Amino acid sequence: MLKTCNPWRSCSVNSACTNGFTTESARAWVPSCIAGALFFAIAMITCDAAAVPVAVRFPEGITHGFLLVRSMAGDVIGQGELTQIVKQEDLVESSLVFTFTDGSLHEEHVAFSQQRVFTLIRYQLIQRGTSFPKQIDVVMDRGTSTYRVRSSDGENGKDEVLTGDVDVPKDAYNGMLITALLNLPKGASETVHVIAFSPEPSVIKLELAFIGEHAIRIGDHSRKALRYAFKPDIGPIRKFFGQVLGKLPADFHYDCYILGDEVPAFVQFEGPLQLMGPTLRIELISPRVHVSTGNEKHASR
Repeated sequence: MLKTCNPWRSCSVNSACTNGFTTESARAWVPSCIAGALFFAIAMITCDAAAVPVAVRFPEGITHGFLLVRSMAGDVIGQGELTQIVKQEDLVESSLVFTFTDGSLHEEHVAFSQQRVFTLIRYQLIQRGTSFPKQIDVVMDRGTSTYRVRSSDGENGKDEVLTGDVDVPKDAYNGMLITALLNLPKGASETVHVIAFSPEPSVIKLELAFIGEHAIRIGDHSRKALRYAFKPDIGPIRKFFGQVLGKLPADFHYDCYILGDEVPAFVQFEGPLQLMGPTLRIELISPRVHVSTGNEKHASR
């Protein structure tokens, strides 16, 4: 559900802000970061495909955007804020934070390079609170080939810490799935990888599958969005879910909608932020100037 982080651009770094995002952000990001968190409860599986990194078509730049989290019934249950900066010519750092009305927290930090292809450099995910069945703090670093996982079952569970070495594939895109998706040719599908922790690291093959076009509204105008489904390859471990985790929710899915223009833009994401968590809807929200009432104006004097 799941960079996340990540939103959309082929424009200058000092672009004007639109709908809560810079123009560049408006293309390339959002739940990139989000989607990267979706697979941390998945167990071990072997990677059987050559890693082919996604080529950079729209380089990332400065981004500051705002998101709304809804239940599938439409109730607002949280808000998010994304910030992204370019530290060097091709090194990008992005942070995505969701705060929920029940006090839960989802915090995700991603560093990646964009020299010809997108390459994940460092990743951290923190999830805690009642919205998350598993409390987790994960750090993964390509440069040192190391990882650290701190996890517990429930807010009052005992912490378990695991550290070790990890071989990060060239096309591993934890926290960067939307960024990768927005750089694919229009209507193209692609298979990439994510690293799942259970708590040991495992490589999961993930298909970004183009489903078709979908009508959307922007103000009074009708436009076309491209619908993609995120399909993790969990076939060899499907039995694990039934025995250990129980059945997946009936409405379990990962869907992402992208504006189908020459310069793509994030529209909406649907999916869980943790495998056994509820399916959520994540969308953009714009800052608004607060308009004071007559009584407030009078009181301020």
